[in-house]
Amino acid sequence: MRALVIEDDPHLRGQVTQMFADEGFAVDQAADGENGMYMATEYPVDIAIIDLGLPGASGIDIIRKARKAGRGFPILILTARDGWQTKVEGLEAGADDYLVKPFHREELLARARALLRRSGGWAQPQLSCGPVTVDTTAKSVTVNDKTVELTAYEFKVLEYLILHAGEVVSKSTLTEHLYAEEDERDSNVIEVFIRRLRSKLDPDGSMAPITTLRGSGYRWDLPRS
Repeated sequence: MRALVIEDDPHLRGQVTQMFADEGFAVDQAADGENGMYMATEYPVDIAIIDLGLPGASGIDIIRKARKAGRGFPILILTARDGWQTKVEGLEAGADDYLVKPFHREELLARARALLRRSGGWAQPQLSCGPVTVDTTAKSVTVNDKTVELTAYEFKVLEYLILHAGEVVSKSTLTEHLYAEEDERDSNVIEVFIRRLRSKLDPDGSMAPITTLRGSGYRWDLPRS
């Protein structure tokens, strides 16, 4: 998952960025409205956390521009303004949720995880497809109720595929959503992660949870439980 943090306070921006990085997100960040608007409309974002009072362009402007550009990722507003008018304006501009500063780390992350699940059509933190269950909160995976040990990046690939179950996901899309902008990228590594996931989740080849579509990418094919 890839998060975008748009916040002009350097201390708070650093805190929020670290929170999401600690949760395994690739994180991009912007300190002003102009850069934030560019990233929100051009970057491959899974969720955006946007302050409203920004230099250059307001958070409301960014949200409206992103939605006008057809960007459908969840948006969580961070605001120091607790009046209902501000909240209504943000939601009507296209935001999905809001959190008033100061806030607790656990609440911010819980709201973000809930928005990501709902954007993929999931209501619970446990994503179950047949015998495979991915717990997005505990970062754990079970097959037929037996724990399967995955590396951090194997888990990220699996989580992304299941959240987009039934969709064809290209190698380049997986790469963009797993790594921050400044990270060195090698899309061939995705093939290694997919091979490992197949080996760990389906060692005897009986389930075939991940289908490879030559020239297109991968698709999670186990139906949701």
